Amino acid sequence: MALLVEMSKATDESLRAAARGLARRLMIDVARRGVARGRGVGKLRRDRADRGGELDLDRSLPALVDAAAVGKVPALDDLVSRRWARPELALCLVIDTSGSMTGARLAAAALTAAACSWRAPVEHAVVSFARNAEVIRPLRSSRSKAAVVESVLSLRGHGVTALAAALRKANEQLASSRAARKTVLLLSDCRATDDQDPLPAARACEELLILAPAEDCEEAERFAREAGARWQPLSGAAAAPAALATLLDRP
Repeated sequence: MALLVEMSKATDESLRAAARGLARRLMIDVARRGVARGRGVGKLRRDRADRGGELDLDRSLPALVDAAAVGKVPALDDLVSRRWARPELALCLVIDTSGSMTGARLAAAALTAAACSWRAPVEHAVVSFARNAEVIRPLRSSRSKAAVVESVLSLRGHGVTALAAALRKANEQLASSRAARKTVLLLSDCRATDDQDPLPAARACEELLILAPAEDCEEAERFAREAGARWQPLSGAAAAPAALATLLDRP
């Protein structure tokens, strides 16, 4: 996968397009097999009609028929309604692009983005940051998994690590969510290089999870401890979906 990502930056236009297309399809498939659990989808629930929702005609038909037979209006608590429960999970992936975005790190970022889309299909956002934080995918968007992976593969490493601003942007994305669980997933070595302390923004997250490169994770471990976050070393791109699942499912 790292090789495909490197080839996607080739000067030959046809080679670049072919490599990027193959990398995109491969990453979406690997991510789907790694964490496709659908926990971010709201479930259709049925309840008594006096508690709101949309009338379920099929399940309410016996009560309607019985009431009509005696010329009465059926009681609401005899009828059945249905409504979508709120999603269980909303995710905002925050990708650090301030360092060297090598093929391996780009592949890990793209695979993690694809995994987030499978894990929280209704509400998931993707933010990249160096000096400034940029929203690649808003929390509620019609952008496809392929388009998001393509955008991540186009990222280039540069500039200052403005970690505090990135975490604030992630919290802004999650603010409007009705999900029971709102999670910021930070993909970074957590080495802030601007003049803002990132700890207040980190502690403001309802839940902060960190995936840090295994070869450079000492600062991430310290930051997670001080911020009250959970973290996991990421040994390589292919390990991203499983690492995400481990963090999300760990009590």
